[in-house]
Amino acid sequence: MAVMSYVNAIKETMAAEMRRDEKIFVMGEDVEVLGGIFGATRGLAQEFGVERCFNTPISESAFVGAGLGAACAGMRPIVELMYMDFAFVAMDQILNQVAKTRYIFGGKAKVPLVIRGQQGVGRGNAATHSQSVEAIFMHFPGLKVAMPSTPEDAAGLLRTAIRDDNPVMFIEHKQLYIKKGEVPDDPDFMIPFGKARVVREGKDCTIVATHVYVYKALEAAEELAKEGIDVEIIDPRTLVPLDVDGICNSVKKTGRAVVVHEAHRTCGIGAEIASTIMDNAFMYLDAPVVRLGAKACPLPFNLGLENAVVPQTKDIIDAVKKTLYKA
Repeated sequence: MAVMSYVNAIKETMAAEMRRDEKIFVMGEDVEVLGGIFGATRGLAQEFGVERCFNTPISESAFVGAGLGAACAGMRPIVELMYMDFAFVAMDQILNQVAKTRYIFGGKAKVPLVIRGQQGVGRGNAATHSQSVEAIFMHFPGLKVAMPSTPEDAAGLLRTAIRDDNPVMFIEHKQLYIKKGEVPDDPDFMIPFGKARVVREGKDCTIVATHVYVYKALEAAEELAKEGIDVEIIDPRTLVPLDVDGICNSVKKTGRAVVVHEAHRTCGIGAEIASTIMDNAFMYLDAPVVRLGAKACPLPFNLGLENAVVPQTKDIIDAVKKTLYKA
């Protein structure tokens, strides 16, 4: 095991995979010299040359499309988006081409393409650089969606994504890049998609949380424990495929559920997860499922206002108590 940051886990995993397979290459804006905006590709061009880690023009539609073409031709591209918000510029390529190519060709065309980048609040990057967009990709069949919250998960899920013959939206979070943790040094360490992680075991309420909200849920759990309330925390890790059994088995045990994410509450992944719980564990529920997400407001530049828009630890505490009729 080695202790490293989330961003270094991503970088080291890409480097190890590029050493293993010469068909893997990385492209994106400023990835070559600067290493991307957060340094996730720093040093790759020096080790592998600019043929395998290179800058692109500022045209996400163009280089996502190029990644699709390269994947169909037998390469295994990793395309970095500077911000996941910029995926909107390439939506036709991602949703109409990348997501549908294997289906259109009856499964004969492989699309081993990873589109990775960061999203979320925490730096005052304002309305067009702070959004959480995972629900959009979850909606369209053909795309797998991964959202690691720890360095270990970042490494294990990314290796799984790179070796997958299907396109993967690999969504990181800007606040998590500095998080440190143990990462297995096994060159074949992989975490299967569709397998949630039990972050904390408990008996009174299940909290399903993603990205930074795993840590806020842990903070909430500590405060709730002082009042004798014991919560279980589930991190789905991947949204497509989603570990329905893992989530619902937890809810069957606790009888209550809170789903919290940073994306807007309306049509967010919390709605889908809540519906999944209703479909599969309704008879075990002792209270309605509670959803938490960002308010219906663009993300502000001011950090104080930003915090007012997205859920905070106290909101999670209040939501758990609501399921216990103690709010």
